Amino acid sequence: MKKKKMYWGMLALILVSFFIVQVAPANAADKIELKMSSVWSSGIQLIECDRNFVKLVNAMGGDNFKIKFFDGGTMVPSFELFDAVARGTLDMGGDWGGYWPGKDEAFNVIGSQPMGLSINDYMLWIYQGGGFDLIQEAYAKHGIVALPFGGHGSESGIRGNKPINSLKDLKGMKIRMGGKLQGKILKDFGAVQVNLAGSEVYQALEKGVIDACEYNIPTVDSLMGLQEITKYWASPAWHAPAAIFSVLINKNVWDTKLTPAQREMLKTAAMANFLWSFTFFEYNDIAGTKKFLDKKIKITKLGDKDLEAIQQSIYKHTLEACKTNPLFAKIAYSQYKFLQDFAQWRSIASPFSHGRNVTLPDMNAIKAAAGVK
Repeated sequence: MKKKKMYWGMLALILVSFFIVQVAPANAADKIELKMSSVWSSGIQLIECDRNFVKLVNAMGGDNFKIKFFDGGTMVPSFELFDAVARGTLDMGGDWGGYWPGKDEAFNVIGSQPMGLSINDYMLWIYQGGGFDLIQEAYAKHGIVALPFGGHGSESGIRGNKPINSLKDLKGMKIRMGGKLQGKILKDFGAVQVNLAGSEVYQALEKGVIDACEYNIPTVDSLMGLQEITKYWASPAWHAPAAIFSVLINKNVWDTKLTPAQREMLKTAAMANFLWSFTFFEYNDIAGTKKFLDKKIKITKLGDKDLEAIQQSIYKHTLEACKTNPLFAKIAYSQYKFLQDFAQWRSIASPFSHGRNVTLPDMNAIKAAAGVK
């Protein structure tokens, strides 16, 4: 009897010990709440991309994994979000790469490539063409993991109270436009780039601090009320045929606080959110466009010669950046190589394909700058 009691006692002790070793650490590791903010304030519709991602993750994580979200500007100013995630003030943050060329000009072509990749092209390049790994390489230098988690198609163009019928009309204009590369192009045609956060654009236009602006897509622009204070809409949006957003995660948080399963959950949620955001913004552009047309906003379009001049300006500055920045060159080459490789099928499928085939820059020069053999 004694032996039997000892046996059951030992078995119980072993089982309890096994339970403590196997379950307790897992529960402790899984139970986590992360702080996240965004570059977008509550009044900018783009924040819906961040909010939907948080909603997805919190549903997938159950009680053990939560993200506490703070609207852009409430924790840190929008343009300081990158540093806040890098140093761990925030665990996570929703970004647009075009805000960070001061950190590295390579971020410019991660966020938007002027007259380059469409939203469909970006998705193909990111998930199948090596783009995901290159994005990691760019952010990893700053102690950040970046998961592409949203995007939209072509932006609206330039909105203002002066018609832009040709590139000559840009001369002397002060234009709010994001992106370092985009600013260089504006300068080539006599315009001055003004950097403003989205929350400042309406007032700057209304008070004449700027002559015109590009901000975003029709749905976002309309909810900002830009149809109330502008008369002209200059198309197409050569500066941003698409825009890509990423959720930035502090590298130390990623490496030490998350389990492999949680990392995969975040990757899955980010990819699902990418699809959601693309369809959400594109569909809402229907109503956004109507709001501008209802206000009798006059649409002007740049001609083919002007667009070709812009394309050459883009390639000039792209090559200059490639010669001084190997990472920029590596990413630019990868993107253009994708466009080159995809061109045959896109041409065959035309007019039922997506995007456009572009005249490519000097691929050998970019390839050499990228160090690709």
